[in-house]
Amino acid sequence: MAIPIAAVSSNGDQRQTLIVIFLRGAADGLTLVPPVADDNYYRSRPRIRVAPENAIPLDGSFGLHPLLKPLKRVWDDGHLAIVHAAGSEDDSRSHFDAQDFVEHGGVAAGGWLGRFLRFRDRTPQSPLSAVALGRRFPECLRGAPSVTVMQSMDDFSLGQKSDDLAARLARLYATQPDLLAVAGRDTLNALARIERMRTSVYRPEHGAEYGTDGFSLELRQAAQLIKAQVGLEAASLDLNNWDSHFTQDAIMNPLMARLAQGLAAFYADLGPAIAHTTVIVMTEFGRRVQENSSFGTDHGMGSVMILMGGGVRGGRVLGKWPGLASNFLTGPGDSQVVHNYRNVLAPVLLRQGGGPDLPVIFPNFQLQPLDVY
Repeated sequence: MAIPIAAVSSNGDQRQTLIVIFLRGAADGLTLVPPVADDNYYRSRPRIRVAPENAIPLDGSFGLHPLLKPLKRVWDDGHLAIVHAAGSEDDSRSHFDAQDFVEHGGVAAGGWLGRFLRFRDRTPQSPLSAVALGRRFPECLRGAPSVTVMQSMDDFSLGQKSDDLAARLARLYATQPDLLAVAGRDTLNALARIERMRTSVYRPEHGAEYGTDGFSLELRQAAQLIKAQVGLEAASLDLNNWDSHFTQDAIMNPLMARLAQGLAAFYADLGPAIAHTTVIVMTEFGRRVQENSSFGTDHGMGSVMILMGGGVRGGRVLGKWPGLASNFLTGPGDSQVVHNYRNVLAPVLLRQGGGPDLPVIFPNFQLQPLDVY
């Protein structure tokens, strides 16, 4: 069982929330969002391509993989945007090195999301300001003032005699004026909110239907925390196993179905709360343009990032598309990285209160934020 880790302060009704979803294993952006108007795509992938008649039409140049069809409603609502040819300058093509580079925000101590939470304008924080949903502590949250790692609400409890213990602690903290007592009172308030959530049946709203897989259940839990107004500012979760060297369809298809169902349910469940919630979907690097002999693709560079909610300029593919002509490829045949991931994250963090601290959040990098709002 994951061990809850938390430090505390106040601000239980924080309204802006950032959800970061990492597709670990290097998701192929050309399959997620195929460039249906680019003949080079079809010539490079005669066996694993998404046929133009099967793709969900977006803007004439791109489509969604048919398994991502549940996201078309979000696109049509203007709450889903896609950035193609996105990634980092790391060319190691090593999953571990590339993930570390992206999650740390370059060669830096701690994680980019942890630095954001430490230096952003908005203070103070709630006991549940940052949550990692799952078993692992993600590198992107390293250095945050407060992080809670949890698989479920059941991870939080003061034990079988919790009511008596909480009452004793409340009396103790009520008589003390120092910061420790303030933190203690905030912790007890947070635990009380969590206890109410643990002991009540959560019912998704607006017809949302989550799957039974871990990813969907984590998104459901994130929605519950947002709607309970416990002060959640940032949540991180993973969808793993996108490495598709062999039989790419067999590997990616179930993952795409989970991704689409989870995001679509989360979007529906939040309802109006999606206006102050931003979801970012990213991966460590993309796949090579040319399919290999095993009906798969090898490690490449450019992939996609997906933005949902939070006022993004949705219903469009943002930025510049370099195309897949051979003279525009990089390395051994990769899609270019035209949009550095930091330039996609930067405007989101500005909206969340990053302010003048962006050079601290992304050190040693000249930011050119993409116009996503």
